[in-house]
Amino acid sequence: MAVLGSQRRLLGSLNCTPPATLPLTLSPNRTGSQCLELSIPNGLFLSLGLVSLVENVLVVAAIAKNRNLHSPMYYFICCLAVSDLLVSVSNVLETVVMLLLEAGALAPRAAVVQQLDNVIDVLICSSMVSGLCFLGAIAVDRYISIFYALRYHSIVTLSRAWRIIAAIWVTSILSSMLFITYYNHTVVLLCLIGFFIAMLALMAILYIHMLARACQHARGIAQLQKRQRPIHQGFGFKGAATLTILLGVFFLCWGPFFLHLLLIVLCPQHPTCGCIFKNFNLFLALIICNAIVDPLIYAFRSQELRKTLQEV
Repeated sequence: MAVLGSQRRLLGSLNCTPPATLPLTLSPNRTGSQCLELSIPNGLFLSLGLVSLVENVLVVAAIAKNRNLHSPMYYFICCLAVSDLLVSVSNVLETVVMLLLEAGALAPRAAVVQQLDNVIDVLICSSMVSGLCFLGAIAVDRYISIFYALRYHSIVTLSRAWRIIAAIWVTSILSSMLFITYYNHTVVLLCLIGFFIAMLALMAILYIHMLARACQHARGIAQLQKRQRPIHQGFGFKGAATLTILLGVFFLCWGPFFLHLLLIVLCPQHPTCGCIFKNFNLFLALIICNAIVDPLIYAFRSQELRKTLQEV
C-alpha cells in the first residue's frame, strides 16, 4: 500500500529488486547492524489469497441460498465474508500484476500502474476498515441477543441492519479514499490506530461481559441440579477458550499491522523501528490469514450453514 511505503506497492516493483527467495534473511539497518527480515514470496500471497477467496465465496453463497439464514446476524457475517473476500481479491490481483511485471509480460507503463495501484490501495483499505466494523457489529449483535433476548427482534430489525450495513460500506470507502490521499499526515494514521484500539476494546468488553453472564447462568443451573463444581468449571473453561480464540486471533492478525502504523508515527527514523518496517509484508500476510480464519470462527460453526454448504 502506498500509504505505508510497502514493499508490495505496484509502482515500486518497476524499479526495485525482486524479493529474496530465502524465507528468513538478515539485512543491515541504517546503523550497519543486522535485523531479522522475513521475506514472504509472492507465491505464498497468491496461495493464501486463493484459499481465503474460496472460503468466503462459499460463505456468501450459502447465506444467499438458504432463506433460514436471511437474518441480521447472518447478514453481518455475510458482509464480513465480503470484506475478507475483497482483501483476498485485491491481494491476489496485486500479486498477479507484480508477477507479470517481473516476468516482462506486462508493459511497465507508470501511469497505468499508478492508477491500478491506487484502485487496489482503496480496495484493500476499505475492505480492512469494513471488516473491522463488521467484527464489531457481530459482537454488538450477539451482546443484544443475550442481554436483551426478549426485545432482540424489535431492536435488531432487518431495516436497521441494512442501514447499518450501508453506513459501514459508505464510511469505509470514504475513509479509505481520505486515508490514501492524506497518508503522509500523522492525524490520519492516529485516527486509524485509534479506530483499531476502539474495536479491540469494544469486542473485549462485550465478549467478556457475555462470558460473565454465561458463567453466572451456568452457576444458577448447577445450584439447581446440585452439581455446581463440575458444570461451572467445565463451562467456564470452554467459554474462556472461545473468548481467547476470538480476541487472540483478532489481535495477532491485526495487531502487527497497526503496530507498524504506530511506529511510523513514533519512530520513523529509528534503526529498530526500521527493522520492523522491513517485515511489513508479513503483517499483510497475517491479515490475509485472518480472512481465512474468520469463516471458521463466525460462519462454519453454524450447523445450518454447514448443511447449506453441503448442498452448495
